[in-house]
Amino acid sequence: MELKGKVSLVTGSSRGIGRAIALALAEAGSDVVVNYVSNQDAAELVVDKIRSMGRRAVAYRANVSQKDQTDAMVDQAEEAFGTIQILVNNAGITRDRSFMKLSREQWHEVLLVNLDGPFNLTSRLLPNMVESKWGRMINISSIVAQMGNFGQANYAVAKGGLIAFTKTLAREVAKKGVTVNAIAPGYIDTDMTAVVSEEGLEIVRKLTPMGRLGTPEEVAVAARFLADPQSSFITGQVINVNGGMYM
Repeated sequence: MELKGKVSLVTGSSRGIGRAIALALAEAGSDVVVNYVSNQDAAELVVDKIRSMGRRAVAYRANVSQKDQTDAMVDQAEEAFGTIQILVNNAGITRDRSFMKLSREQWHEVLLVNLDGPFNLTSRLLPNMVESKWGRMINISSIVAQMGNFGQANYAVAKGGLIAFTKTLAREVAKKGVTVNAIAPGYIDTDMTAVVSEEGLEIVRKLTPMGRLGTPEEVAVAARFLADPQSSFITGQVINVNGGMYM
């Protein structure tokens, strides 16, 4: 119950990695704001599971790339729960194409969600964390940001930018009781990897020393660790959860 009395907001938490993180934070005692953009039924299932643990939870629909929507979500959430002290910027999209075929729209769409989204939420929530002298910012990046990947120039740039954002912000707020860290998952068994062919997944397994895909719960363990009050001397770091694929 290391997070008892804390309030967390996890973007894109109706499924996959975000869902697992929301549940892990709830298991640690936190109340959780569940954010989704399209699948309300899945989000409500996450809320029900969190409430069954005895925590408070509510689902809000908001496209994180739209500041008016994120502001409205935060307003409603803080009116209901109080100050949000833990932010997990998880929401992300892909629009994969080789660069020669990548349109300007596909480039900007990925950057809007994967970079502007974290900016919108962080700029809104950070001042209260600084004022209260306690906060946890956790940005979900990707192994692709570290090693690149064919057909994912837009995604790699966005996730790489998120690492740079993490390190810069960590320096700015290090003396104010707020830590800022990132997690870089490898290939995780989620809806995002479900569209990859079996042949492609087999190549991934061969390139991963552990010989398998990771689980959302394995990423969630890292998020729970970084959110822990006892992780107060860890900031500006990127924790790799990738089965050894990138070292």
